[in-house]
Amino acid sequence: MARVALRSVEDSDLDALFEQMRDPESVRMAAFTAKDPDDREAFDAHMARLRASPDITLRAVTLDGDLVGSIGCFVVEGDTEITYWIDRSFWGRGVAGEALAQFLDVVGVRPLHARAASDNLASLRVLGKAGFTVVGTETSYAAGRDAEVEETVLRLD
Repeated sequence: MARVALRSVEDSDLDALFEQMRDPESVRMAAFTAKDPDDREAFDAHMARLRASPDITLRAVTLDGDLVGSIGCFVVEGDTEITYWIDRSFWGRGVAGEALAQFLDVVGVRPLHARAASDNLASLRVLGKAGFTVVGTETSYAAGRDAEVEETVLRLD
């Protein structure tokens, strides 16, 4: 059985993470993404801020030792929010669910919040299986679709 693990994000991960986060189908599914996923300079600056911040927990997700994504949490307006990104070629294999379960053991903050485009049923299932419950919806601009998109807001107590 394949083994999912979490570790610190390393400099050598950045090229692969950049490629994962600019995959057009993944960007469309995630919806709420960087303004320009192809802007490497903006990506590098963003990752440098994330990695340097003591208020952000960021981990690489590996599968049998190979980098397949990232997971993290950050504070927005007093709420700790979780986010993850799994390389599309690994969707449907349980990687996101296992990474999330491990991350929830690392991050003891509760409540935790999460958001997903309301039509991103796979991500909503992953969050639901981890114990997150829907607390509402919001509609806002999603750069990944260049449109207003309904977003489901979830909470884990």
